[in-house]
Amino acid sequence: MAYRNIVKKGDPILYRKSRRVEVFDKKLHTLLDDMKETLYRENGVGLAAVQVGVLKRVIVIDVGEGLIELVNPEIVFTQGVQEEAEGCLSLPGEYGVTSRPAVVKIKAQNRNGQWCLYKGEELKARCLCHEIDHLDGILFTKRVIKPVD
Repeated sequence: MAYRNIVKKGDPILYRKSRRVEVFDKKLHTLLDDMKETLYRENGVGLAAVQVGVLKRVIVIDVGEGLIELVNPEIVFTQGVQEEAEGCLSLPGEYGVTSRPAVVKIKAQNRNGQWCLYKGEELKARCLCHEIDHLDGILFTKRVIKPVD
């Protein structure tokens, strides 16, 4: 595993759409392992591959329940609304209150290509939506409805 530098605000790659993963190989496993190390070293709760300069539809999250690796994630269900503060490793020091679903269900592949379903509520739902937005070139600042008090 290796730490990867976080791409920061202003880098045009953050606004590009990531490509689907078609090959589940050692290169993907290395990316996932490196993203895990980077996430933990940066004390984040979520990280998208684009944030380490790789335009692949890959995210890792850990909201205190253990690491989840998601490849080609898709939101398949949402319910309710939550308005909470968000920040981002790519936008250090920037925060804002966003409106996100209170509950989400995600369909994604694991590192071996097997499809799995995941459910997120509260912080986990917010994190999943935030990271999937990254894969579509959307930063949380586009979702801000008011500043953090």
